[in-house]
Amino acid sequence: MSSQGWWKLYQIIKREARRLPRPKRRFVYSDALIAGMFFWAVWHDRPLCWAAQRTSYHGLFRPRRLPSNSEFNRRVRSPRFAQLLTRIFVASQQHTRSAGTLVLDARPLPVGACSKDVAATAGRVYRGFARGYRLHALVDAQGYVRTFRLTAMNVGEPDVALALLAEAPAGSTVLTDGVNDSARLYEVAEARNVRFRARPRKNAGQGHRRQSVLRLRGIADWHANADKYERLRGAIERAFAWQSNFGGGLCPLPAWVRTPARTERWVTAKLVLYHLRRTLEKHAA
Repeated sequence: MSSQGWWKLYQIIKREARRLPRPKRRFVYSDALIAGMFFWAVWHDRPLCWAAQRTSYHGLFRPRRLPSNSEFNRRVRSPRFAQLLTRIFVASQQHTRSAGTLVLDARPLPVGACSKDVAATAGRVYRGFARGYRLHALVDAQGYVRTFRLTAMNVGEPDVALALLAEAPAGSTVLTDGVNDSARLYEVAEARNVRFRARPRKNAGQGHRRQSVLRLRGIADWHANADKYERLRGAIERAFAWQSNFGGGLCPLPAWVRTPARTERWVTAKLVLYHLRRTLEKHAA
């Protein structure tokens, strides 16, 4: 991310920190400073202890005073910081909240085979198995992540898709791949006035048991518009690639990012950096 991107990010941090409810007691170090230090570490792919050192900063961001490492970590783990991080994530892609075409998919975030993180379970990945976490995302046509869930690698994608569909705007169209070709998802989407389309599996809809009318209608519509839907569904593949192809992007989890809480904070911050980079690229074009 460029210096312009950092300036824009810090403006969002300060604005959202001011909108938080007033704390019961006044902190020595502001919420904006704690969030700025956290994003500074994530941007540079460094652990939190690195951000608590004076030598880690330069002219672009140089706080006058820094909290101790223990206080910084305690503030980052607090519910107040989680609330602020969520607000920053929403603000980084707030202008894309209208209905439209959305794509639902997941990407693996593997950890090392010798990791002691018991929450990083083993699950299927392309051509094999791996331990780690999985990022389930709902992405719009511009590449912005509308909402996401982070789960262990062995959690089924259709179960998480139910939660993500609940956050899709009414009137939108959601495209996904064959793993989510389920009558249950079609019915949930219909109840929310969302047009759901999953790439049909082989011989889908040709069984002898009673089948969902909504799913059969979706299968027929996919076959009639397969080229269009596949082209639109490619937006999430490009988004996952864009998230990782720049310095400070979302790459394989480093050794200090373990346990669900730490991993979710790290991934959320990486997605914020990705959103800001996308926004700056669009304005430059």
